[in-house]
Amino acid sequence: MATLLNSMSSMTNPSPETTRKSPGFFHQILNLHSFPLIKGFTRVLATTHITISPKDTVFTLPNWKTGKNGTKSREVRLSDAFFHMEYMVRKGQKPDVAQATQLLYDLCKANKMKKSIRVMEMMVDSGIIPDAASYTFLVNHLCKRGNVGHAMQLVEKMEAHGYPTNTVTYNSLVRGLCMRGNLKQSLQLLDKLIQRGLVPNEFTYSFLLEAAYKEKGVNEAMKLLDEIIAKGGKPNLVSYNVLLTGLCKEGRTDEAIRFFRVLPAKGFDPNVVSYNIVLRNLCYEGRWQEANELLAEMDGGDRSPSVVTYNILIGSLALHGRTGHALDVLDEMIRGGFKVSATSYNPIIARLCQEEKVNLVVKCLDQMIYRGCKPNEGTYNAIAVLCEQGMVQEAFSIIQSVGNKQSSSSNDFYKSVISSLCRKGNTYPAFQILYEMTKSGFTPDSYTYSSLIRGLCLEGMLQGAMEIFIVMEESNCRPDVDNFNALILGFCKSQRTDLSLKVFEMMIEKGYLPNETTYTILVEGIVHEGEIELAAEVLKELQMREVVSQNALERLVMQYNLPAIDNF
Repeated sequence: MATLLNSMSSMTNPSPETTRKSPGFFHQILNLHSFPLIKGFTRVLATTHITISPKDTVFTLPNWKTGKNGTKSREVRLSDAFFHMEYMVRKGQKPDVAQATQLLYDLCKANKMKKSIRVMEMMVDSGIIPDAASYTFLVNHLCKRGNVGHAMQLVEKMEAHGYPTNTVTYNSLVRGLCMRGNLKQSLQLLDKLIQRGLVPNEFTYSFLLEAAYKEKGVNEAMKLLDEIIAKGGKPNLVSYNVLLTGLCKEGRTDEAIRFFRVLPAKGFDPNVVSYNIVLRNLCYEGRWQEANELLAEMDGGDRSPSVVTYNILIGSLALHGRTGHALDVLDEMIRGGFKVSATSYNPIIARLCQEEKVNLVVKCLDQMIYRGCKPNEGTYNAIAVLCEQGMVQEAFSIIQSVGNKQSSSSNDFYKSVISSLCRKGNTYPAFQILYEMTKSGFTPDSYTYSSLIRGLCLEGMLQGAMEIFIVMEESNCRPDVDNFNALILGFCKSQRTDLSLKVFEMMIEKGYLPNETTYTILVEGIVHEGEIELAAEVLKELQMREVVSQNALERLVMQYNLPAIDNF
């Protein structure tokens, strides 16, 4: 950690000793061990809030929308408008409502959430009533970014000022809490909503029920539904579909069918979503007769088959080796006027690759491209199944053929393929295909090596990720800061922030200049180790040394509810 903080001064003017290359450096660090996170930073004083006395004088804000098109200049103009508003409100004047509202929206879009909240607070403290849309937008934006605590504080302050909160706003809070695994707090919020006379809607209940079955199982979710109904709640079909999904995901298909059949008795006719939920399980379990009977019921209206229905059939048939039937369903899908995509073809291609039917794979791909379906990440991963069958050269030949039909250059296409494989955890096939690519003249660049590093880390092969740097040195390819960032991020995601810090030290010793991304990755790694206060103190030091921007500072503080930082 000392290296992390002390590096900033030395990196401004690196000495010749630090920039000189040391051969075989990475050979010395392959046997990785644990390195303790260093603590010892002092806590920062919390910022104080200012109470505003509302007055009648209305002022206008400087125009932050005009000027040069550069991102930086726009950020400066946004900040100028914010600080002008803060200064004038402190003097007791009121901002123009329309301007203040637009400033709030633009600050949100620029991810300056702390300032967005402050604008809302200044409007309320000045005696201005914000419109419901802007208030709900801000709460929803905060919750989507994981800042549920700040969103709840804002709602409490708004309610304290007599500003009513509607069901849509509460839904944002409920959903945010559910996504963070706080079901108990979500239920408390539901009670509060009902006590205030607000009526929960289908989204409120679906968020709660989904969180319940994910946290405690579908049985507990069903008990929760009974409690909701006992308290006067009126769930709709969306809520029941959530429970249906829970039963199917737990493999309780027969119970799911019985539950599905009693929906009309509860006052709800199943829709296409309900049918698709049950159909998926029947098909993937190979219960074709029952699946056909269910399909026969999907005869129109809300029960008409959708693109999802067809893709379920195609995927399950391909999984069971019935590729001929899958292709028939795909043709029927087209005749029915549905737009097919690579998503429909990929399961068929994967199965044909598994069966080593290379000619049929090529034919299927040609048909797919002829029909205007652009190959995607899933397509390349489907082709890579050939590598598992020992047919690496055939896989590369097919990929090369697909690349020749694309508008991008072969280099860009190859990089995209390797990146796609690594993102899906197919790193070994990525190495095999990469070898074939290099024989055809492709030279891996920094982006390609970073993809391999991320893929190896994703699969838990941290040692292998380190060895990529040795390969780069032996290939006379000097690693860059993005390669180090990929490795540091991989270690942090593997909850090995101690190793990330060690890699950071090595990076400095090699004479590389860390960038803002490097520092933010490390701060987030420390947060995920549960060292919240340490992360805040490190971030404070980084801010003082001016190696993280104000925008990055605000994002980290808001996203992880870090203790207040001076000048924030």
